[in-house]
Amino acid sequence: MRTTHIRQYLAPLAGIMLAGLAVAATAADKPNIIHIVADDLGWKDVGFNGCTDIKTPNLDGLAAGGAKLTQFYVQPMCTPTRACLMTGRYPFRYGLQTAVIPSVSAYGLDTSEWLMPECLKAAGYRTAIIGKWHLGHADKKYWPRQRGFDYQYGAMIGELDYFTHEEHGVLDWYRDNEPVKEEGYTTTLIGQDAARLIEAHDTDTPLYLYLTFNAPHTPYQAPQAYLDRYAGIADSTRRTYAAMVTCMDDEVGRVLAALDKKHMRENTLILFHSDNGGVRNAMFAGVMADMSKVTLPSDNGPYRDGKGSLFEGGTRVCALANWPGHIKAQTVDGLIHAVDLFPTLAAVAGASTAKSKPLDGVNVWDTIAEGKPSPRTEIVYNIEPFRGAVRQDDWKLIWRTMLPSSVDLYNLAQDPSEQNNLAAANPEKVGALQARLDTLAKESVKPLFLVDQFKVVMKNMNGEPVLPIDEAYHEGETP
Repeated sequence: MRTTHIRQYLAPLAGIMLAGLAVAATAADKPNIIHIVADDLGWKDVGFNGCTDIKTPNLDGLAAGGAKLTQFYVQPMCTPTRACLMTGRYPFRYGLQTAVIPSVSAYGLDTSEWLMPECLKAAGYRTAIIGKWHLGHADKKYWPRQRGFDYQYGAMIGELDYFTHEEHGVLDWYRDNEPVKEEGYTTTLIGQDAARLIEAHDTDTPLYLYLTFNAPHTPYQAPQAYLDRYAGIADSTRRTYAAMVTCMDDEVGRVLAALDKKHMRENTLILFHSDNGGVRNAMFAGVMADMSKVTLPSDNGPYRDGKGSLFEGGTRVCALANWPGHIKAQTVDGLIHAVDLFPTLAAVAGASTAKSKPLDGVNVWDTIAEGKPSPRTEIVYNIEPFRGAVRQDDWKLIWRTMLPSSVDLYNLAQDPSEQNNLAAANPEKVGALQARLDTLAKESVKPLFLVDQFKVVMKNMNGEPVLPIDEAYHEGETP
């Protein structure tokens, strides 16, 4: 009888122990995630997309050994894209669809949104952001440490002097909510800090590192040693831009070396992309320097226009994914949007998205890893009161509602450079896509940027908005 009682006691205990071991094994199998974002990088300013005058060997190596994503979409500007990455939801749902958050503004990403670091942290990850945030800076409730990140280092806004770490004389450089005064070039400092974090990481815990360089955003500045590498580029702005991109690539190499040294590389998923297309209109180049009299240096290859625009040059960006043994070396042509990364990474990490508001993103892991057809058939480029754009399959509509209104319709399979407006010849397709945009517009909230700028104007009736909306967003040919 005693033996029977002991067996009855030990059987459920053994089950509990085995279940615990299964959970531990699952946790150990969770990949580290290094999500690298460049700032205003042109589609063709990396070697793996055909660039010949800028050297990016580390990024090229990752692309060669992984998936080169040819139809990876983001929002036209920085803040909206970063909001997509953190929420898995289009920014028109919470008011961040228009422009970036200006340094003089107090709003930020709605605190009721459940963010990627919160999701992954709940799944057992250590979470860190190193680099640019730009989702709210005036109130600490918007800061990364208050939004699920265990560790933070870098800039809260993002357009800053690369050497003084200031914007218009105000320091924008922090570690864990405290200002940091130090010497160094921001790109190098970001890479060094990321390497230190990796080298000190406890590998029993999976790591999620959101590594967000402010390069190659304006102001165009680079260390002399990098400028010297490109003495053969005649245009001084392109020379500096090239130096900035190569410095960023070197820091990606530093991160890869740290992963190798820590024996983490084999179990690390690396994603890389830009936050929007390269700048082709001086109006979107930033506020720290007048770029109207220089040749803008970025190259978006075959794609029309750039940052701030709803054309492909502003929204289709260079991108790759690499995870040894898990992602095929391949070119992936399936549609992917930045909102898809939240549910995709959550699935890979075994994390629940139950606390999220309804996601716009879909799990595209099989597309990234195996090159299977994408479950995504629609891209919402943006929804704003004065313009919107949507793609369904190969058809793309840009609708500018501000008077004089205009409509562009393109077949991207036949015309990826968007040179042939087919709207007049396809009224039914135009009507269907306009109806879709109108439906989405009814789901959107007011852009916080426009509300904020209205307040600025009302406070000073003799003043002007910080960004003249009618000039900035009624797109035509790039000046």
